[in-house]
Amino acid sequence: MGHGATNRWGILFFAMLLVNGYTLDMPFIKLGNQDLFFAQHIPRNAKQVLILVHGAGGSHLDWPAEVRRLPETAVFALDLPGHGRSSKPGRTSVSGYAQIVHEFIETLYLENVVVAGHSMGGAIAQTIGLRQLPQVAGLILVGTGARLRVTDAILGSILRDFDAAVQTITQLAWAPDAPPELVAKGKEMLAHNDPNVLFGDYNACNQFDVMNQLGKINVPVLVISGTADQLTPMKYGRYLADNIPHAQLVTIDGGGHMMALEQPQAVAQAITKFLNTLKTSKH
Repeated sequence: MGHGATNRWGILFFAMLLVNGYTLDMPFIKLGNQDLFFAQHIPRNAKQVLILVHGAGGSHLDWPAEVRRLPETAVFALDLPGHGRSSKPGRTSVSGYAQIVHEFIETLYLENVVVAGHSMGGAIAQTIGLRQLPQVAGLILVGTGARLRVTDAILGSILRDFDAAVQTITQLAWAPDAPPELVAKGKEMLAHNDPNVLFGDYNACNQFDVMNQLGKINVPVLVISGTADQLTPMKYGRYLADNIPHAQLVTIDGGGHMMALEQPQAVAQAITKFLNTLKTSKH
């Protein structure tokens, strides 16, 4: 995106905020009949747009500040419907959530967009990539896979014994050496979910499978995998990198499923390097 395009995008965006009465400290956007919350970071010299999409039962806070505040990048960290500060209901399919991200891009007139997704968010990002939107310049897939089967220990217990499900997910989501206070905070945030929304998320993951469609993703892709990820092991990331035409794989040594929060600087560095290659190569 050239300098003029950047200015045009900024003018459109801020005009939209004013017309619709949004405030910069508490940005919400109405998509359909739902209020969607997003945290934002918009430097004056922004040359790219990064949309951060969290995973099942998550929120924009699943992305660390180091990723939410990148230089020369307008960053929008979403709370998906039914999550965080966004209104209910949630969605019951990955394509349903992808439609929300698609509408977000179009409603804000965003250009030169990179969609980054973690876990279920990575499934959403792949779905966006398969739609081949002209506004999308790249994808970042963190701790995710082309297929996301969910064990019955999680899926079968969410509605039956929510506390047990939260405990199981927490045990699997973090690396063994993750700081205990970080794990405890993550468990607390997960427990704040509506069980029906969390079940919908994991059921959506369980039904997701684009293993035979990855060749249709035609934008550059960064895959980030953690070597200690128990929910989406390294082989998931390797499969993505091997089967998406323009993909590269970065590994986070010792990173669990929540690698972005465990090792924020390493993940932010990998993302920044990838975004810089997009600036110099295509735009």
